[in-house]
Amino acid sequence: MVKWYIKELSKLSGVPVRTLHHYDSIDLLKPSLRGANNYRLYSEEDLLRLQRIIALKFFGFNLSEIKRLLVENIGVMKHFSTQSKLLKKKAEMLLKASDTLDKVLNDCGNNKSIPWKTIITLIEVYHMTEKLEKTWAGKVLTEEELKEYANFEYKLKSAESQKDDFKKNWAKLMEKVNDNLQKDPSGEFGIEIGKQAMDLVNPLYGREDALLKKAIWDKGFKGGYFDKESGVSSEVVAWLDKAMSAYYRSRIYITLDQVGSGSKEAPRLWEALLDEMYGGEQELKDNLVDIAMKDDKVSLAAKRWLTDKYGL
Repeated sequence: MVKWYIKELSKLSGVPVRTLHHYDSIDLLKPSLRGANNYRLYSEEDLLRLQRIIALKFFGFNLSEIKRLLVENIGVMKHFSTQSKLLKKKAEMLLKASDTLDKVLNDCGNNKSIPWKTIITLIEVYHMTEKLEKTWAGKVLTEEELKEYANFEYKLKSAESQKDDFKKNWAKLMEKVNDNLQKDPSGEFGIEIGKQAMDLVNPLYGREDALLKKAIWDKGFKGGYFDKESGVSSEVVAWLDKAMSAYYRSRIYITLDQVGSGSKEAPRLWEALLDEMYGGEQELKDNLVDIAMKDDKVSLAAKRWLTDKYGL
């Protein structure tokens, strides 16, 4: 049986002695043999384990993850698949960072001053994205949604007081919902609660964040990721989802009634409503128009206006 002292294993593997000592101290890789002089020695099996550690480190796993993988030795392929996706995302982010640097270099080509504020913002958004990847957002949001979420959170950093006020008022509203779950979320009370909820949420999200707002609600709240974090139960979320839908449905009918009656202000209100709901996503707006055209509650005058406006 071949045996190695720590310095010999270090030379053979290319792993520094100090690193091998660290692996020993955290129970990741301990010498399994003892020599005649009582010195600890590494065996062939230890070398094989070290090679696995080196390979897993290369694939981006941290030491605690490596320790768990080596202990489990089960479902490793699933972990590999997850890690592969993560590495691809990171590679894409690094390429984007490289593209950003190229743009900065081009902009500064003619002795222009370096846009440090822009660069610092890009770096902070990058770190924010990495942070969000480790939360519920990294599990369910798309790459583009995650990037938008990071930009959104960065913008909120400069509005901490607004964010704190939102949290307090949101908590009060959720308590109110929880106390009235027996009421119809589609009734007058539900519609009013839906209005209060959107009056709180919408000031935080601009037109460009409308789809992110929808993704956070659909994938985060309705996905059950905020139960513990915000104290909002799945029952409250389900009730509030119906109340907000009833609120927007009510606004749609009211606005279309105004359009049908010839109100000069109504077309602007209609556009504002669509922007609030869907931002610049024209396909979702078109879908809503198609639904309205088939809805018996929408007047013929309003449908004629929609037909003329959208060329239906």
